[in-house]
Amino acid sequence: MHYKRKKTNKISLEKVSGKLDYNMTNDYMFRAVLQSNKKVLAGIIGALLHVDPESLHVEIQNPIILGQSFENKDVILDINVSVNNRSRLNLEMQIVNYGNWKERSLSYLCRSFDNVYKGKDYISAYPVMQVSFIDFTLFPESPEFYATYLLRNIRNNKVYTDKLQLSVMELNNIDLATKEDRFYKLDKWAAFFKAKTWKELKAMAATDQYMKAATNTIFELSSDENIRELCRRREEYEAYERHRNAEVKGLKRTIAGLSQVNANLSQKNADLSQENVDLSQKNADLSRENASLAQANADKDLEIAQLKEQLAQKYTN
Repeated sequence: MHYKRKKTNKISLEKVSGKLDYNMTNDYMFRAVLQSNKKVLAGIIGALLHVDPESLHVEIQNPIILGQSFENKDVILDINVSVNNRSRLNLEMQIVNYGNWKERSLSYLCRSFDNVYKGKDYISAYPVMQVSFIDFTLFPESPEFYATYLLRNIRNNKVYTDKLQLSVMELNNIDLATKEDRFYKLDKWAAFFKAKTWKELKAMAATDQYMKAATNTIFELSSDENIRELCRRREEYEAYERHRNAEVKGLKRTIAGLSQVNANLSQKNADLSQENVDLSQKNADLSRENASLAQANADKDLEIAQLKEQLAQKYTN
């Protein structure tokens, strides 16, 4: 599905050069390329699944009208794909780190898995795989380029089901690609997504038929005023979200700092209160000591008085 195009390019792909207006890390361009070209979609999915793309029949289940205007809050850019009519793949490009990707991707996975039609047996549910392309490190303590997660028994590592699978490609960690990742060209696709110039794209296109198809599609889409405008809006929206996210993080750090200051002051107050209790206890002890001394002095004074009286009576007699 495509809105009426407004083409502006008067130059061929062979002659185009310079900086890309929008690469495939722009989630609208990502969606537009994969929806416009099944060969590219199959090429990427084949690399992810480690299978020959030519063996795949892929069909997007949630197409949008490319080039049609939308509100940023309403647009759905994750791509739900039927693979050989036997499984579902949900593809999502996410550049901004909101700190909630684990929960968000799990939500996408579960929604995709809930595909059993009324009256059908649960065994008929399609296997579902959520693939996230992110430009940040999900687990800073253990960064990976491409990782896959399954539901497992925590004691014996037994897989509960292979019908639920989460995979994450960290575009900022291409250098951590394994030998297997490189064999299936996952590192090349990550570099392709992040390419900033036509020179980079065309160099990769010369080595791979699927990347060549993707380059042709990006060129075609980049000549469409409507597509460029929607890519621009997504870029501005992500910049705004990135700025807002940074502000929220800054506020959280400020609040954490103030909370720590408050905790320190509370501790000092508690320490002073304890010192006051200790001093009060010392005062009480000193008061008791003074009372004891006063009583001892009074007893001595009484004893002296009695002795004086006895002496006086002795001399009188």
